[in-house]
Amino acid sequence: MTDPTQQQSPQIIYAFPPGMMGMGENNHHDDEINLLELWKIIWAGKWIIISCTFIAALIAVVFALSQPNYYKSTALLAPVSADGQGKLSGSLGGLAALAGVNLGGGGGADKTGLALQILKSRKFILEFVEKNNLVVPLMAAKKWNPKTHRLEINSDVYDIKTKKWLDRNPTDEQIYKAFSSVMNASQDKQTTYVNLSVEFLSPVLAQQWVGLLVKEINATLREKDINQAQKNINYLQDQAQKTGIVDFQNVFYSLIQEQIKTVMFAEGKEDYVFEYIDPPVAPEMKSRPKRSMMVIIGGLLGGFIGLIVVFIRSRLSLGE
Repeated sequence: MTDPTQQQSPQIIYAFPPGMMGMGENNHHDDEINLLELWKIIWAGKWIIISCTFIAALIAVVFALSQPNYYKSTALLAPVSADGQGKLSGSLGGLAALAGVNLGGGGGADKTGLALQILKSRKFILEFVEKNNLVVPLMAAKKWNPKTHRLEINSDVYDIKTKKWLDRNPTDEQIYKAFSSVMNASQDKQTTYVNLSVEFLSPVLAQQWVGLLVKEINATLREKDINQAQKNINYLQDQAQKTGIVDFQNVFYSLIQEQIKTVMFAEGKEDYVFEYIDPPVAPEMKSRPKRSMMVIIGGLLGGFIGLIVVFIRSRLSLGE
């Protein structure tokens, strides 16, 4: 008799649909077949791929050689400390605010940010280009001749003899965009140092323009502060004459003295906003174009096009 306490463990039978058994092996085998067929297609069209790669690389070489060299000149600048300017005590600063007088008061960091924004502004750039006669080299330059050390002007754009533009004079918008594309100014937030660079066809002009930019931005901010201080002095003198209270007159005269200090500091310091840590130099090596990279990218693009042509050709042949 069978012991009722002993139960037979159920047997689990896994039933696979027809064709399910060995599916992994079949998939692996199919992958091998597909890869083999793919390789056969590529091998059969190898000359098409090689030809496309060669032609594309050759076109890239011709294009790369036709591009002129650009040179980048960079200056490393340090913001000038504002410690030399007169600083108002809290009471004087409060009285100046009550009097409606703008005493500047911007620290070195604030003045640096303002200078960078002015450097990139349309008004500053257009005035800078016009003041230094940069329109022709900026808008009509063709390439730099290292043998003659001269910038060649595109005769199809500008006639040097008649000093006339052959098409039409460049607009302010075109000049602004052209100069903005060659100039770059940025500040390292950690060190507060400023990098000012110009990338242009001529290494000599690139260096000169960086130097002129530093000189011009220093002069612009210096003139701005002097004008503001002079306005404050005139206003304070007028208020001092109007009031009959001696204490108020003393306050106004103290504020006038601070503004005179600001004017004296500005007039006596050429490096008003920025001073050089590393001045710009005329670079000997080009910054762009990267001709070898152009050729590599052109060759890869040609090989990819060749693969597409081979696969399309194989698909069309199978369809027939």
